[in-house]
Amino acid sequence: MTQQLQLGVDTFGDVTNDSEGNPLGYGQVLRNLLEQAVLADGVGLDYIGVGEHHRKEFSVSAPEVVLAAIAARTENIRFGTGVTVLSSDDPVRVYERFATLDGLSGGRAEITLGRGSFTESFPLFGFDLTRYQELFEEKLELFSELRTQQPVTWSGATRSSLSDQSVFPRVDNGLLTTWVGVGGSPESVVRTARYGFNLALAIIGGEPARFAPYVDLFHRALAQFGQPTPMIGVHSPGHIADTDEQAREELWPHHSEMTNRIGRERGWGPMSRESFEHEADTGSLYVGSPETVANKIATTAKTLGLDRFDLKYSNGTLGHDKLMKSIELYGTVVAPRVREILAES
Repeated sequence: MTQQLQLGVDTFGDVTNDSEGNPLGYGQVLRNLLEQAVLADGVGLDYIGVGEHHRKEFSVSAPEVVLAAIAARTENIRFGTGVTVLSSDDPVRVYERFATLDGLSGGRAEITLGRGSFTESFPLFGFDLTRYQELFEEKLELFSELRTQQPVTWSGATRSSLSDQSVFPRVDNGLLTTWVGVGGSPESVVRTARYGFNLALAIIGGEPARFAPYVDLFHRALAQFGQPTPMIGVHSPGHIADTDEQAREELWPHHSEMTNRIGRERGWGPMSRESFEHEADTGSLYVGSPETVANKIATTAKTLGLDRFDLKYSNGTLGHDKLMKSIELYGTVVAPRVREILAES
């Protein structure tokens, strides 16, 4: 863990409800997301990540456009994706877009690459889902080459070859900060280490400590590949309010509805209130008062040796006003308290 844990927020641009329980239009959701990012910057948070999805429940299908708006309205906060679905995109175009964002923002852009937990982008952009693994493997390899900012010669089966090809614009200050999002596959952990990318663990259920073997594997693989030690981060859902009871009551109907909707597609059983409370008590749901959430984040950071913790503050249809309050408490109360706890230990 670095000297000071970075604390950030993540959002998928979930389509939220208005005060009467009606879904907001996509445009309003996107404008609200921008206001949330401005607030996160104002309260001193380190990072905001914006996901890429191609589903009706989420407003962000073109995260780089949203990030450009965030870059123009903020001053200090770093920003990136969570995740860019590299398998159904072109590595050259992806790199060019993020190098452009980095230049516009004075070096604040990051990218998190992943295969994506949803697969709608594959048929949408004409990619064969049966080549799921091959597409990501090859494109990650090419992205790693492009990131060196040297002329690239590369060939593969999933896109046209490159011969001594340079890509522009160049990143001014070193390499583009790059993470790989991992959901719990040992192969993904080793792959991330092979390229020396930062490791972003998506922990959305169960006790965070169960991911300690993946962190150990990452360090062992880094040593085996002769890579320097990059950063390790965690992305987990949560919500903050003035009291534990208020936070849980605000979150429960929205989190359970979202979880059950996705679960029906994937064959999961429905979420009960008991399982929700269990996740809040001992699992990977960071919901409660500022003190409760701060202690839980600090414990996870110490257990896994984290450099960053990102709270996925958007949860289904939970309203914009509640999201803004959660961000405010996270930046003004939770973040200082987490760092105080870590300093004491």
